[in-house]
Amino acid sequence: MKTYDQIRVSIVDYGLGNLFSIKHAWNHIGIKAEITSSKDTILNSNLVVLPGVGAFADAMYSLNSLDLSNTIKEVAQSETFIISICLGMQLLMSKSYEFGEHNGLDIIKGQVLPLKNNNDQVKIPQVGWNKITKYNSHGLDWNNSPLKKLPDNSYMYFVHSFYVAPIEKDIILSTTKYGEINFCSSLQSNNIFGFQFHPERSGPNGLQIYQNLAELTFNKYKNRSYI
Repeated sequence: MKTYDQIRVSIVDYGLGNLFSIKHAWNHIGIKAEITSSKDTILNSNLVVLPGVGAFADAMYSLNSLDLSNTIKEVAQSETFIISICLGMQLLMSKSYEFGEHNGLDIIKGQVLPLKNNNDQVKIPQVGWNKITKYNSHGLDWNNSPLKKLPDNSYMYFVHSFYVAPIEKDIILSTTKYGEINFCSSLQSNNIFGFQFHPERSGPNGLQIYQNLAELTFNKYKNRSYI
């Protein structure tokens, strides 16, 4: 049986995000994740979670004020896994058009764009359950990703008014249709994973993602002395 209790997980605390729900999800699979804004703790992790709920500009201001922007960029350039959730994934992009124009972390080339309300049937923000669908037949293999063991068109829980549009489409893991927009709902670029939905609020499907992330991290470090 695999044990994950030695995996070092840091949940980045910059004042925005449902940190304790994420921590509880990790606890559920046997990992005691640490909520922290310490650069040293983050840089010495095996996996870093960048959460986020709220406005893009406020989040970037907070990250910069706490000197965490460069820390996250440093992690991105290493082999440590970064898990970005909702606004956290949006922060990885180059630019956002949420209430103006704002620069992001520019870790992944792309933009953050608004969902559109073209009819009365589409409510903004999107709040609730929606399907994630494999990008296309030539897209990334879910079996080598945090979406392993999940069937195509699995339901996840969303709360958002904006979505990411990465320039490189080959990093897209899944898309989700809301109204007339089919947007990127998850991505994988080397050591970086992003989810527009909230795995920690997505029931058994979400917990499967956390289990998969733990397994990916365990397998990556299992033969090394510092896990």
